[in-house]
Amino acid sequence: MTSAMIDSDLVDNANRTAMDGLKADYDYLGTALARRGIDIDAVKRKVKAFGVAVPSWGVGTGGTRFARFPGKGEPRHIFDKMEDCGVIQQLTRVTPTVSLHIPWDRVDDISALREAGDRLGLGFDAMNSNTFQDQPDQAHSYKFGSLTNTSSAAREQAIAHNIECIEIGRKLGSKALTVWLGDGSNFPGQSHFTRAFERYLSSMREIYKALPDDWRIFTEHKMYEPAFYSTVVQDWGTNYIIATELGPKAQCLVDLGHHAPNTNIEMIVARLIQFGKLGGFHFNDSKYGDDDLDTGSIDPYRLFLVFNELVDSETAGIEGFHPAHMLDQSHNVTDPIESLMVSAMEVVRAYAQALLVDRRALSAYQEENDALMATSTLKTAFRTDVEPILAMARLEKGGAINPVSAYRASGYRARVARERPAVTGTGGGIV
Repeated sequence: MTSAMIDSDLVDNANRTAMDGLKADYDYLGTALARRGIDIDAVKRKVKAFGVAVPSWGVGTGGTRFARFPGKGEPRHIFDKMEDCGVIQQLTRVTPTVSLHIPWDRVDDISALREAGDRLGLGFDAMNSNTFQDQPDQAHSYKFGSLTNTSSAAREQAIAHNIECIEIGRKLGSKALTVWLGDGSNFPGQSHFTRAFERYLSSMREIYKALPDDWRIFTEHKMYEPAFYSTVVQDWGTNYIIATELGPKAQCLVDLGHHAPNTNIEMIVARLIQFGKLGGFHFNDSKYGDDDLDTGSIDPYRLFLVFNELVDSETAGIEGFHPAHMLDQSHNVTDPIESLMVSAMEVVRAYAQALLVDRRALSAYQEENDALMATSTLKTAFRTDVEPILAMARLEKGGAINPVSAYRASGYRARVARERPAVTGTGGGIV
């Protein structure tokens, strides 16, 4: 039996207040969609089945590269993080899994962690390894790289860490490992491009061998940072090469912030789908670079266009198509729980909007080279206010019609602030 972090009576009372208005909005939208040949209940069923993972590190306060401003009631350890993630799932009903980051979330008693997940109604999504920073007890530094380090001892240490992540995830019920590393160079001539990439592939092959048969490994590309001159896995083309070289269990992970401004990310998604190498996403938003802003806060249309490609493939029934969805954001001036709730709802909003695209009409316009009507078809779906569908789906799954309002009314942040010691210090860096 799952336990609720927020009093269910409070949520129920808030829902009763908003119920009549929601029903009226839902019926009105259903009538409008019916005129377009769309069954609103069918869309709602798909929305109810959709889920996006919450990153364990996302419930803590992030920061800029210069400073971090701790918030009230910050989680002290993974069990506090799980409780915060439980609140997000309780109210939104669209975040059923948590993605862990090792060693940040390492615990001695893994069975206790799994029990905490069961108690809170949470499963475990992809595991995330960390070889982009040194830990107090490690023997070899990653200052000059991890899986590509010129030191074989450092590489072996990084390989062993990734294999440890697989073992932890296996005990928790996870089915994937995400590998992102900051390896690269900051000066011309510092690193031999080819030899570094050869070392990367060799290291990744050792990790790949340790994957259980029913697991996937997601490789994540990023054009810069902390390596600003060259990054070993810098773009989707290199990422595709890696996934192809490693084998069928290797796929590419697309972080929306890991691209140059104005990059056509939706086309990258289409290419990876076409060749069976799209593993999943880290959803966030950006204005200038890898800003890790709240999902949909800057360019919700781009998020919709990404989901347009995903729904197109879902509708086509492509074999083996099941991309992973996860948030990856840093919060400096907002309550992380609120930001993650809003972002999760923005992701499912984009999915619902993409389900409204008239694909038969769109295909015909594309074949006829009718650019105006093709883009207008997308805009019709994007401009549709699908909030009644999202809210009704949350309600029917036991969530809150208005999650942020219910969260604020609950006083959860003030309560955990009393229970959790205040964090001091203003160390720099996004976490």
